[in-house]
Amino acid sequence: MQSTAKSPEEYMESLPEDRKPAMDKLRNTILKNLPKGFEETMGYGMLGWVVPHSMYPKGYHCDPKVPLPFLGIASQKNFIAVYHMGIYSDPNLYNWFTSEYPKHVKTKLDMGKSCIRFKKPDQIPFELIGELVKKMTPADWILTYENALSKGFKQS
Repeated sequence: MQSTAKSPEEYMESLPEDRKPAMDKLRNTILKNLPKGFEETMGYGMLGWVVPHSMYPKGYHCDPKVPLPFLGIASQKNFIAVYHMGIYSDPNLYNWFTSEYPKHVKTKLDMGKSCIRFKKPDQIPFELIGELVKKMTPADWILTYENALSKGFKQS
């Protein structure tokens, strides 16, 4: 479900009433913990955080006019999703997250390459998500991203 919202505020307002509290808490957790330099925006029909062109003029390799994506959250049809590109490209961060997850949530981790899915909003580990987003600065993400690209890694 891609949103047509033009701003983060419009996106949050457009959410179904039963998803608003969890999405609001998730957004606030990210805003509180995300290192300085990332910029909140709309992208790919979801709320996202990017490395702005002022910090990384090259932009996203798939479309250089687009700032470098880093993190996104979305209210999908059957779940709330957190898309964290750092987890996808940094094995140490992935291993940290997957080992910490069971300490915060009793249910099995439902995760794709960069997508962490939560079918029940009351099972979102907000504290863990806060810790996750603290772990990578824009400079860290740029280095990780460029290193992955130099090795022929193609993000999807």
